[in-house]
Amino acid sequence: MYLSPDRSYSNNNRVQFIRGGSAFFKLMEQLIGEASDTIHLQYYIIEDDQTGRMIIEPLIRASRRGVKVYILADGYASQGFPDASIHRMKEEGIMFKFFEPLLKSKYFYFGRRLHHKIFVVDTTRAMIGGLNISNRYNDLPGQPAWLDFALFAEGQVAVELCILCWKTWNRFPLKMGLTPCEKVPRPEIPQGSRAYVRMRRNDWVRGKNQISNTYYHMFRTARKQVTLLSSYFLPGKTLRRLMSKARKRGVRIRVISAGASDVMLVKYAERWLYDWLLRNEIELYEYQKNILHGKLGICDYEWFTLGSYNINDISAYASVELNLDVIQPAMTQDMLKLMDKIIAEDCVRITLEKHKKSKNVFIQFGRWLSFEFIRVVFYLFTFYYQQKK
Repeated sequence: MYLSPDRSYSNNNRVQFIRGGSAFFKLMEQLIGEASDTIHLQYYIIEDDQTGRMIIEPLIRASRRGVKVYILADGYASQGFPDASIHRMKEEGIMFKFFEPLLKSKYFYFGRRLHHKIFVVDTTRAMIGGLNISNRYNDLPGQPAWLDFALFAEGQVAVELCILCWKTWNRFPLKMGLTPCEKVPRPEIPQGSRAYVRMRRNDWVRGKNQISNTYYHMFRTARKQVTLLSSYFLPGKTLRRLMSKARKRGVRIRVISAGASDVMLVKYAERWLYDWLLRNEIELYEYQKNILHGKLGICDYEWFTLGSYNINDISAYASVELNLDVIQPAMTQDMLKLMDKIIAEDCVRITLEKHKKSKNVFIQFGRWLSFEFIRVVFYLFTFYYQQKK
């Protein structure tokens, strides 16, 4: 094993990989139905659509049978959630609130985004990933889900995620005392099912830069290969430098990026970086089947990181993000096989020759302009949002 787990990892965990879509929401619905004590649900986007109601109705039923339900939604991305639906949930005993910025008025919003996606049931079971609660992430008739992933976790890391939910819900008070999660006996996972897992966070207010450091570590220590599947792929200078050094050591690097994007300005900016990626002999693939929204990094057939973190400066510096790092060679190799399948069946490879044919001086200028806008102006705009009254 190339990666030796340090004290930041716990081994009393069981982890299951979920390829988003209906499988994710069916499991969430099942877990809500099985809940007996508490449910924490903290999401960037919660919509009052078919998928949202598919989750909200079981939450209401859980509350009616005495389960304490806590919902925290991002104050910007979920600001369109209807007041009537919020009022109904509160009447049913569900505790609902928006993640608050540092400052806001009727006209602006100053602060970071709650971009992480956490779902915890009864302290011991949890799901994290890149999916929001919205039709776009679900498989519906005539509408396949955006490509995204999640992890279902049991054991010690689920307890840690529960503690994080309590702290976030209570705004990280200086004197909180023990959370309810810490008073529950730790579950024991059978030895043969265990995986090394650690929780990783990025949150500039809390001084957390752990997920960024995971990716730096990945490229510093990789010996054979790194596969990245990333929406909104705009790596900063430090990561690009480490990627270049890894290639010089002979590490094979594959990047699966979006073909079509829900934010086309970001796609133009990404294509400005294609020249650099191809010059450094990094394999580049564009996903064609649908919108790519997943966030996944796999290293050396042995370990991976997965969660809400996009490889760009907004996730690095302006959002609250959450990933899990997992050391489990068998699962990692299964995920690599899935990446191979996605590349073979759903992607086109972008070669230097193909890329040259797609550009001219005007197109390149537009891509450069998009890149600079995203890198500087959009980063600043992360802190200033127009709010509804």
